[in-house]
Amino acid sequence: MSRCLISKAEVQTFIERCMIAVGTQPHHARSLAEVLVEGDHRGHYSHGLNRMDMYVKDIQTGICAKDGEPVVDKESSATALVNGNNLLGPVVGNFCMNLAIKKARDVGIGWVVAHGSNHYGIAGHYSLLAVKENMIGMSFTNTSPLVVPTRGKECTLGTNPISVAAPANNGDSFVLDMATSAVALGKVELHDRREDPIPVGWGCDKHGKLTPDPKQVLNGGGLVPIGGNEATGGYKGYGLGMMVEVFCGILAGAKFSNNIRTWKVTDRIADLGQCFVAINPESFASGFNNRMSDLMDIQRGLDPADPDKPVLIAGDPERENIKKCEQLGGIPYHINVVNYMNECAKKVGVTQLLPCNNLLPE
Repeated sequence: MSRCLISKAEVQTFIERCMIAVGTQPHHARSLAEVLVEGDHRGHYSHGLNRMDMYVKDIQTGICAKDGEPVVDKESSATALVNGNNLLGPVVGNFCMNLAIKKARDVGIGWVVAHGSNHYGIAGHYSLLAVKENMIGMSFTNTSPLVVPTRGKECTLGTNPISVAAPANNGDSFVLDMATSAVALGKVELHDRREDPIPVGWGCDKHGKLTPDPKQVLNGGGLVPIGGNEATGGYKGYGLGMMVEVFCGILAGAKFSNNIRTWKVTDRIADLGQCFVAINPESFASGFNNRMSDLMDIQRGLDPADPDKPVLIAGDPERENIKKCEQLGGIPYHINVVNYMNECAKKVGVTQLLPCNNLLPE
């Protein structure tokens, strides 16, 4: 696998140039670029540069708005309802989480929901904004229906991610960032391209039955919730996906369930619902960060079942990826992704492309 090393700054400015080329406001382009680069830096390549062409297309076609700013429809001292005005998801997400943080600073908690939003990148970006202020952060979004509920045959829920992040001592933190489906759709697509079977418990066929055939999942079937089928606890993942929908589509008055447009079909606006929560530990028992560190130390200090695989905390794999990127001096990308995005850039008139000369040894 040929991989190309590119600095964070180079990827950031490249994405900004491409978005500005199709009419995005520079500060909106910067918000998007920061989220996408953070996704790659943390190792979530499915939600980084790999997705840039989708955002470019959304602005080009006008299905996503490029002018305006999010506005507050309704608020109290601790809550707010925001209209995202169909802007880029990261623009809406940053606005909402910054507002939640401000309210948490003032009254101990901020709970902000948005309608009229779009795909916002990794959910963890927003929960981490609160951690940077020494607060607990939570972030949720609904998505296009890709998940078949327990006992069902039709996709009526999205992958509906959950992120919860909490600060500890010395810059350490717990950072949960997960879909409520067993896997992301991209993993099934990758197995299909390789003509490999998928593990049973990732997806089902059009009859709602678990299948190892990725083609049946992608053609008439769907992903299944965390836990797989009913016998292995899939109803719990189904319940979590519904919880996200309550916080997002229902509470915000956005589209929800199978009312949301089909994934990658941009015939109408997305009108996604999103939820952002900031909690100030100072409003509760003192010593929160100390206890968080103790809690994480207990888990990390366990004798592992496999000596080569230590017990980790949510956020540890991402920290390892960030450390690896820093040691390499950039983010490693598959050369095919770099070439594809450079071709996308040329089509919108961008001439300063991503460098392809720093190839990593096989």
